[in-house]
Amino acid sequence: MRTRPLKVALLGCGVVGSEVTRIITTQSDDLAARIGAPIELAGIAVRRPNRVREGVPAELLTTDATALVKRGDIDVVIEVIGGIEPVRTLITTAFEHGASVVSANKALLAADGANLHAKAVEHGVDLYYEAAVAGAIPLIRPLRESLAGDKVNRVLGIVNGTTNFILDKMDSTGAGYSEALDEATALGYAEADPTADVEGFDAAAKAAILAGIAFHTRVTIDDVHREGLTEVTAADIASAKKMGCTVKMLAICERRPDGRSVTARVHPAMIPLSHPLASVREAYNAVFVEAEAAGRLMFYGPGAGGAPTASAVLGDLVAACRNKLAATTGAGESAYTQLPVSPMGDVVTRYHISLDVADKPGVLAQVATVFAEHDVSIDTVRQQGKDGEASLVVVTHRALDSALSATVASLRTLDTVRGVASIMRVEGE
Repeated sequence: MRTRPLKVALLGCGVVGSEVTRIITTQSDDLAARIGAPIELAGIAVRRPNRVREGVPAELLTTDATALVKRGDIDVVIEVIGGIEPVRTLITTAFEHGASVVSANKALLAADGANLHAKAVEHGVDLYYEAAVAGAIPLIRPLRESLAGDKVNRVLGIVNGTTNFILDKMDSTGAGYSEALDEATALGYAEADPTADVEGFDAAAKAAILAGIAFHTRVTIDDVHREGLTEVTAADIASAKKMGCTVKMLAICERRPDGRSVTARVHPAMIPLSHPLASVREAYNAVFVEAEAAGRLMFYGPGAGGAPTASAVLGDLVAACRNKLAATTGAGESAYTQLPVSPMGDVVTRYHISLDVADKPGVLAQVATVFAEHDVSIDTVRQQGKDGEASLVVVTHRALDSALSATVASLRTLDTVRGVASIMRVEGE
């Protein structure tokens, strides 16, 4: 074993960074044995150095992150700050000074991953980011390496623990969205500002990363169709149960049947109770990968939290350090297919539509005519009337999302349709 230690710099020392520090310091012998050389935590960049951080050596703290990554003797930089800037500049500076980077920054990778990969290649270093998607669940490396000889056609999963917790509580207790969000906040699953989670931004960033790796093409967060779950109601959950379904916030990345493009989307959807994703409870994540030779693979586990995320970070750290010792680099960006990302309108899916209509003869015929005009076939219809009002629930067969959307727009113009109460896609069949 080499006696000179590999030096590691840490950017950020919050929940994840503190756990990374703890593991590096308490499991140093094991890590050294796995890497083939000892590692040394050379510095930790923080914004508030006077904050009490149990188990974190105060002498390692610095507020000058730029100086830390410019030192030149740093072998690997671990970035757990988050956000776009100044992190992008810090990472590229680390590359320029010969350091590999391990990041948990899904937002930056989804926005500018191609440029970061190019910079890493230019300077002969690694960029690893297993922790950016689904916490402790090994997902990035299997897609990049284990399935490198296969053709992935679809990635479907639950990649945000906060939204899964909210929907699970709505399903299991009958609570409304606001009540479930309050519980998630009280338990620490949701941030004080939950926008990134409940509006789908977090999941969309992860979907962009997964689609890019799975389909060997460049996908950014701007390419991902995104819908949040704030409009999901207890009535939607109840309606899903009547269909033998539950509601989940899904990230869906697909290769189009003709192989000429891909799609990436994030939105709530009804899935059958028989689907394995239906049983994913509370804040857990689960992702299905469908490949031509391997078939259907499922990855399941905790998708967030200090210890799970630190586990993924440390796995990447070991890989990056081994590469440093071997004077090589690991798998980088693979974007050889250069497939375009099709718009949401080109996706083939099903709709569950709940309408408030007048309770009188001929309404159903009018509604059915609108569907027929847009070449959308109806699978089932359920109607319940009372006191001159009626609720009409229509579930369609598979059709282009653009045709389904146009159907809903036409339905809104009917005098007999008082309102479109809810629209939700049906997936996972």
